[in-house]
Amino acid sequence: MPPTRIDVESADRTYPVFVAPGLVRDLARWLAEAGVGERRFVVSSPTVWAHHGDAVAAALPGAEPLLVPDGERAKNHRTLSRIYEWLIESGADRGSTVIAVGGGVIGDTVGFAAASYLRGVDLVQVPTTLLAQVDSAVGGKVGVNHPLGKNLIGAFHPPVAVIADTTLIETLPRRELRAGLYEVVKYGVIASRQLFDRIVTDLPKIFACEADVLWTIVAASCRIKADIVGADEREGDRRRVLNYGHTAGHALEAVTRYRRLRHGEAVAYGMLVAARLGVGRGLLDTQDQAALAELIGRMGPLPSVTDLPGGDVLDAMQRDKKVVAGRLHMVLPKGLGDTVIVDDVTPKEIRLALRSIGVR
Repeated sequence: MPPTRIDVESADRTYPVFVAPGLVRDLARWLAEAGVGERRFVVSSPTVWAHHGDAVAAALPGAEPLLVPDGERAKNHRTLSRIYEWLIESGADRGSTVIAVGGGVIGDTVGFAAASYLRGVDLVQVPTTLLAQVDSAVGGKVGVNHPLGKNLIGAFHPPVAVIADTTLIETLPRRELRAGLYEVVKYGVIASRQLFDRIVTDLPKIFACEADVLWTIVAASCRIKADIVGADEREGDRRRVLNYGHTAGHALEAVTRYRRLRHGEAVAYGMLVAARLGVGRGLLDTQDQAALAELIGRMGPLPSVTDLPGGDVLDAMQRDKKVVAGRLHMVLPKGLGDTVIVDDVTPKEIRLALRSIGVR
């Protein structure tokens, strides 16, 4: 069967997202279909390359990758400098394309390098995790972390193509698969009760990595993100709904120095915090809150956050990039499939919501 093709509109171009099992085998074909030139520079990580390097190398003969560290703690200027030096030494010019093969950290870091090298060169995303396929690889947000906050240094740099081969997900450890699935749950809460219910029903098949089910949930998530990004590429209004769960989630990551929580796990906690706020404001009924909590609980245990001081998490939230003119904007659920953005959540409300997930 042909891959699912989802076109994402951006100010610079309309680019395709291809979703299907086995796409990496014909990677050169999909790059050619997207109009990618022959000067290609592949960046990945040692872990990803150990799993998928042979397949990528077979599809792109002669491609000698640069392998850089992975993980949130490596999403920094040191890694960026390595990429810049390699591109310069390799003679990459403005007609070159940088290809990011990896999860969200690789995609974000390599994407920011592409956005800033020679003031911008073409980028292709080949996401290898569920989280990257449904979220970070699509939409053009790229960047690196700062010790004081996540993704505080970045740019909008849409790729020329996203190649989402769902078979790559099969090599993920169970914890990494769960981390990506929390982002799929996010899409269900913000835009599609049908997707939410599909996850509830098919959770065992998802964890078994059944090909049709993975293809369906990845394509559904990408369609939702494409619709939102196409209407609001630079997060002026509608795109903010994609931050559901991320405000508290990013703060939890920062407070734990990116060592304890996977990004998706932090988002799971953030979704629970936002749901508690929604219930407290009369926006969300307790039945929907319980359904969300039950699904997150079924997916597996989350690392404990009971030792974290609420004041530290609150301070980190106030440094989030979603603070505008001194006011913290938060996405709260109105139901499973609908949200509202508010800018008047009080510190007292946040502290109570944080206590609901165990933060002291």
